[in-house]
Parts: sequence; structure tokens; C-alpha cells
Amino acid sequence: MTRILLTNDDGIHSDGLIQLEHALRAVGDIYVVAPASEMSGASHSLTLARPLRIRQIDERHWTVDGTPTDCVTLALNKILPAEELPDICVSGINHGGNLGDDATYSGTVAGALEATILGVPGLAFSLVARENFDFTAAAQFAIIAVRKVLAEGLPEGTLLNINFPPGEIKGVKVTRQGIKNARPVISEHIDPRGKPYFWIGEEYFNTNSADGTDYYAIDSGFVSVTPLRSDMTDHQALTAIETWNYLKGAELVHES
Repeated sequence: MTRILLTNDDGIHSDGLIQLEHALRAVGDIYVVAPASEMSGASHSLTLARPLRIRQIDERHWTVDGTPTDCVTLALNKILPAEELPDICVSGINHGGNLGDDATYSGTVAGALEATILGVPGLAFSLVARENFDFTAAAQFAIIAVRKVLAEGLPEGTLLNINFPPGEIKGVKVTRQGIKNARPVISEHIDPRGKPYFWIGEEYFNTNSADGTDYYAIDSGFVSVTPLRSDMTDHQALTAIETWNYLKGAELVHES
């Protein structure tokens, strides 16, 4: 029987996770290891400065008081017995999109990335909406995507970042990451004890919705499927940087 590990960054009680689990029961046995509380924006962070606590809810559900990366790391190395390691890891369904540069901040994507690094195929699912989240179509598509990856496999080190448009789905496009045009907006406030605190937000200008990007696919009503790699090397830049003469034979200079 196929074994599927589920995680997310919205927490164990997220509607997106619950509906995804319900849908994927048609594919295999489900094991859920998810954050005890919301960890949106955690990116690929691993908790090293404090201990982590695992709480088992039942024989198939656990929470971790940490990040999605913590959840997957503990699931594959501590929680699940060796004979029950998953065939695939699915992260989501996230409340909100993870398009373009936002994929680097995403705990949802990071959960799938960590699985990929540890040798388990990873898929990340996100619904691009701000309100009125209806995960029905996304959960049904997840069945198709998971079955396809299980049948065909993925290149080593590759995960799929899959985003769903709000409303009717017109089809599916394989895409590259677009570029988000935004700047941080810092809101400063004073707490009841008179001390300042800060809230980080963003102001969007526009997005690079050129044909072929994830933004363009979503804007056109298509599911965006973007292959991502754990290898962050800019291979196109290797040759150019190798021509930098001052790097050749450079010696380290130590200050006395």
C-alpha cells in the first residue's frame, strides 16, 4: 500500500490540510505530521536553538511545535518506523499562493523541499486566494498529481510547486517562477507597556506575468506546476564568473 506523508505550514487544524488528507485517502495510507500552530513564512528553517516537542494525536496524526522542515525531518527520522517510511510527501494545501519569489519564504514549499533532500519525492500545493477558500478542486487535482508522480517519478533533487487559481480551473501549465515586484512595509506600534513593536508587511506594485511564468498561468485560470530544485546553483553564471581574472590564483590576505 502506498504511504503518504502530509505536512503544511498553516497548522494541524487547517482546512486545506484536512481536505487534502480526505482526498488522498483514495491513493494510500496517510500519515500527518504538521506544526502545532501556524508557521507561515517559516521558509526552510530548522529549529536549533530550543528543544522540540512531539504530540501524538492518534496512530496517524502528530504535531510538532516547530516548522514544516522540523516536521518532515522528525517524521522521516524519528516518528515513522523504518518499515513505514512514505513513498511521497505532500505539503499543503496552503491558504494563499506561493508564486515567484514567495516560494523562497514558503513553509509549504519548504516541507516538500526537505522531503526531497531526504530522498522522498515532494509536492507543495497552494490555493491562490485571499478569502472564500474552496479547496475542493485543488484536493481533487492533488489525487491526479500524486498518482502521476508515484507512477513516473521526479528527477533527483526536484520538487513540484503547484498553485491553483481561484474559481474555475481551465487547465494545467508547466511554468517557471515569475518575479514579484514588492517592497516591505514596516508598521510601528506601541504596546501597553510603552515599548515599540513592529509588523512587517508588503506593498505590491505588479508582478512579472509574462507568458510561461507561474503568475501568468494563475492570472489565466490555469493550475501552475513549477519544478524547483534543492540545488540553488546558478549554472548559467558559472562560466561567466570563471572568467573573472582576479579570482584566478587569488591569495587570502590576513590582517596582522
